[in-house]
Amino acid sequence: MAGTRESVPLFPLHSVLFPGSLLPLRIFETRYMDMAKACLKTGEPFGVCLIVEGQEVGTPAVPSAVGCLARIAECDMEELGILKVLAQGLERFRILASEAGRSGLIVGQVERLAPEPAAPDAPGLAECSDFLRKVIRGIGEARFATPLAYDDASWVGFRLAEILPLRNDVRQKLLELTDAGLRLAVLHQFLKKQALL
Repeated sequence: MAGTRESVPLFPLHSVLFPGSLLPLRIFETRYMDMAKACLKTGEPFGVCLIVEGQEVGTPAVPSAVGCLARIAECDMEELGILKVLAQGLERFRILASEAGRSGLIVGQVERLAPEPAAPDAPGLAECSDFLRKVIRGIGEARFATPLAYDDASWVGFRLAEILPLRNDVRQKLLELTDAGLRLAVLHQFLKKQALL
């Protein structure tokens, strides 16, 4: 629920997770193996944040202040000691405080961001949706979580931010925007500049 404080284990990565995205992960570090097991057991989410400073492996990295909650949609251990997980993006959150435990796992006190209001008349939605529909058909629908909501400006904006060749700092800014129409306008402009529309 938006505005509620909760305690969430954080998984800093060199990638940005968006609400509704599917993110394949290979987990091998003990701290994240334990986190994944606990999340599978309780059904609780974990938080994915873009790394501001540091690495994915070793010493705890500094996470961005805004991230995305994730739940484990699928998991498999094909190789001993490597857990393959498919994480699905849920709501966005803001980190209010965080602390690294003895294992190196960062636990954040977070507050969920309110869902964006619908923007069915967002300028550029029809063009962006048509472009996205073609791309998803080419990539394969199986790579995307259902339902495919081509008439939802938030969903279309998040999917474009996920698949377009953007730098991670740009993706992070798009994640942090709380106005679906504005995010779509930025992406619509990018598509026109790249002569993709």
